[in-house]
Amino acid sequence: MKTNSIKRRSAGYVSFLMVAAMGATLLVMMVFSYKAAVRVHAVQAGVQLQVDYAEKEDAVLRALVAITPKRAIRAMQQGSNASATNRDALSWNTIFSDALVLANARQSISAELKTAMGAGGAIDGNVGDAGLGDVSQIVKAATSETGLISSGLNRSLGAGYPVPLSDNNLTEVARDRSWPIISNRKVYGSLAQTGVALPVETYPNMNLITYPNLNFGYALPGQPFVAKRNWWAFSLDLSAADAAATRAVTSKRDFVLSIYEIPSQLAISASSFMALGAHEDGEAWQHTTIDGGVYLDKAMVEGETALSAIATRRGADLSSGSTVGGLGFTGDPMAPGLREQYQLTQGDYFFPVSMPSESGRAAFVGINRGADFLDRLSHSPETSVLSSTAWNDYSVGALQCAMQLDVTEVVSSSNKTPTELRFSYLKGGVRKNLDISLTTGAGTGLPAGYLYACPEYSTYNFGSTVVDVAYGKNGVYAFQTGVSGSVYFDNSRFGDPLVGVVKVGYFRPSFPFEIKTMQSGKLCVAVYPQRMPAFLTALGADSPAVNHSLVVNVDYTTATGSNLLAKPSIPCTELDYGLILLECANLSPFTKGFSLVTNLRLYYGDDFNTVATAPPTGFTPANGVFYPPCSVFAPEKRFGVDDDPLAVDMLGQLGSLASTDAGSPTRPLDMVKGSGLDVDQERIVVNLKPITHPAELPPINMMNWLVVVEERREEFKAN
Repeated sequence: MKTNSIKRRSAGYVSFLMVAAMGATLLVMMVFSYKAAVRVHAVQAGVQLQVDYAEKEDAVLRALVAITPKRAIRAMQQGSNASATNRDALSWNTIFSDALVLANARQSISAELKTAMGAGGAIDGNVGDAGLGDVSQIVKAATSETGLISSGLNRSLGAGYPVPLSDNNLTEVARDRSWPIISNRKVYGSLAQTGVALPVETYPNMNLITYPNLNFGYALPGQPFVAKRNWWAFSLDLSAADAAATRAVTSKRDFVLSIYEIPSQLAISASSFMALGAHEDGEAWQHTTIDGGVYLDKAMVEGETALSAIATRRGADLSSGSTVGGLGFTGDPMAPGLREQYQLTQGDYFFPVSMPSESGRAAFVGINRGADFLDRLSHSPETSVLSSTAWNDYSVGALQCAMQLDVTEVVSSSNKTPTELRFSYLKGGVRKNLDISLTTGAGTGLPAGYLYACPEYSTYNFGSTVVDVAYGKNGVYAFQTGVSGSVYFDNSRFGDPLVGVVKVGYFRPSFPFEIKTMQSGKLCVAVYPQRMPAFLTALGADSPAVNHSLVVNVDYTTATGSNLLAKPSIPCTELDYGLILLECANLSPFTKGFSLVTNLRLYYGDDFNTVATAPPTGFTPANGVFYPPCSVFAPEKRFGVDDDPLAVDMLGQLGSLASTDAGSPTRPLDMVKGSGLDVDQERIVVNLKPITHPAELPPINMMNWLVVVEERREEFKAN
């Protein structure tokens, strides 16, 4: 019989209590681990949201810097106030809304990009990816008022904010809270005296203020420079609109958006491509000194040129032999790491080669109207403008001149010899026009050059100006020469040249302009600035402190000019008129300086502004010598008229109206003689220096804008 073996096993048991306890322990540990992971994830998500909002904020502020100056310009242009649609497009609400769009702050990824990635149907779990449609929830005025911004105009906002500007146009003050307004009416008044370096009564338009703390070296950070600061304050909180969904709360931050109006003041300034250090033939500049920095849209520095600093918008190409701020560069001066290495090794924040894009929340706008700057007749009056200062009036030098001289009539279509000029000037602040015939006098039979003075039995005061006078009518006159002071026009003084007829008094001053023909046969308008003060006195006009600038154009318009005249060509041709400057060495009677603007080729026929005068009260020039501040704008300049000069010696600043997109660089020291030959390079002596005081600003200058967004300093926020 077969039997199976039976094996005995060891006895054991299972404790359900221990298993349950162990399971519970592991479960609790897992729950705590999960909760910790959830907390870590929540912290990471919160941190990521904060980073996301910070990056969005920075992008919005950068976009704001790019958008605002364009809208400010449009607010000065024709039709900006013509309709609600036009106004709304320029409002602060639209500016901030467009900044959100430009910064791509309203969505993390566009629908188009999702589709391109094949993720068009993806579920988006980013609760912070919100539309940010209500700008008023994101941007608020820095003070307790309605609107998006607090205007720094006619009131002080307190500690941590810039000093305000003043504007006596209450309509414009109100508009400044809705639109970015730039206006000549905005000035430094008594409210600003504590924040500017010079008396606001003397320098209300441009004063000495502190340059912002920027990498862009138009000036040194913290140092005084000549400018006017427009500003607006606002608070920004990108998280506020969606805090309920994201549960992320970022601190509200106060910012100041500024547009600095900066007249060109560096040794060399140009919103164009310019080459420094060498002539076109490759020869190096010889007798040239450049004090201080330069600003160019794009720069090419050649040879062994030494500059203190250079600021550009589109970069600089530096030769291996050149130095900037004592530094030499073998490659791109803007290469990553160079600035940081310089700051580390030199302990100096200011890097001598800079671009505005380095500063992030800053932009530099060079206002260059090119050939339009020289021709006032190519611009029509602008209407329906939000700002009280129209854009052309602000940016075209020819329109800013107090005096105007136009060629208005010529002999014939085949003979372009001028027969009439029109001179415009200010008298009692009101513009007056004087038509001057070059062929006949003001009355029948009078020689050319005589002007109407007054009727019989009237007095005309010529002051100390010496003139010739005539008395009579209908071709019969009595003449006296070399008279001055008050002249009473009647028979007792002149006799009765025409019995029984009511007569008229005339005078002939020494005109500060005439038509001259060069030896080459070129017709030119000759201008004599030293004769201008006496001529203005003879006309009873305002003084040279008011009539301080002159534009010379050809009136080719059908409304006020002649259809026989054509708009001058730029580049200039031999068929166009020229302009000759003569008797222009002593400009001291122009106590506010003198400026000349023309779209004609300019010939320097004499020394220009070489007589020093007493500086304005309260200003001491660096070298103790002060010349009246002068500026000359022309499409082309030549030296000498019928005789070529032996040398050219220049002191002051240089600039260019060349186009920013010019293919080849302009070369500011390639000078041409009146004959058309180049000035001998070894005979060119140039000493360039910056303007450091508003007393050195000429009546007409080119303008730049520096746009900056800065956070209000933390230490002032509790105030």
